[in-house]
Amino acid sequence: MKPITKKEMKEAFAQIGLRAGTVVMVHTSLSAIGYVCGGAQTVIEALTETVGPEGTIMMPTQSWKNLDPEDGVHWTVAEEDWQIIRNNWPAYDKRITPTNTMGAVAEMFRSWPGVIRSDHPARSVAAWGKNAEYLVSNHNLSNIFGDGSPIGKLYELDGSVLLIGVGYDKNTSLHLADVRASYPGKHNCIEHSAIMENGNRIWKAYETLFVDGEDFQEIGTAFEKEYEVKTGMLGGATLRLMRQRDLVDYAVGWIEKNRQ
Repeated sequence: MKPITKKEMKEAFAQIGLRAGTVVMVHTSLSAIGYVCGGAQTVIEALTETVGPEGTIMMPTQSWKNLDPEDGVHWTVAEEDWQIIRNNWPAYDKRITPTNTMGAVAEMFRSWPGVIRSDHPARSVAAWGKNAEYLVSNHNLSNIFGDGSPIGKLYELDGSVLLIGVGYDKNTSLHLADVRASYPGKHNCIEHSAIMENGNRIWKAYETLFVDGEDFQEIGTAFEKEYEVKTGMLGGATLRLMRQRDLVDYAVGWIEKNRQ
């Protein structure tokens, strides 16, 4: 496979409208692109150089294995051994806690020079650029994806979403619509994560909205029939750039009409 260079990557971003000063949430699959000359490093350099210091890049850096085994995130461990996890899972440390299934780009991005990571122990994001500190600050345990969360703040800034080789099932911004929408099955749940509190590692309980993303791909398909999504190709990966407010506002209506 022909290697994809940073120059080609920046050209592809420019063709779909990614510009200097853009505030954008990026979801990416490095393997979907193909052979990138320089791997994840090249992707991050291409993104940051494209939006420049007046722009902002945000990525999901979730460590969702720092949740209770009853949530199904430790499926290889027998139920009789779940308490071992509760007693021993390392407390979240935004400097070193690795991401879980966020991809090679997000995993490198979380420790990239100038990147700031939020404090949520299971659903963190990381950001670089002009609005990074504003986006990641005060990421409340219970307010994972709502107004005032990093995703909600991106909406306030009228930011964009860029999907690189992934579908709408990876589009975290749809969770903001989930929070805002009213539908019969909407409910909260109690989650638990290992955190440091007053200098001690504890297994912290917190109430939050139950995360439901099973229909996100269906929402995305319907959204693209009514709103402009700028598309292009980067190697084997489809690029999709959209205005986050359009997506969230549309998804609220879709969820209220279609979810039970």
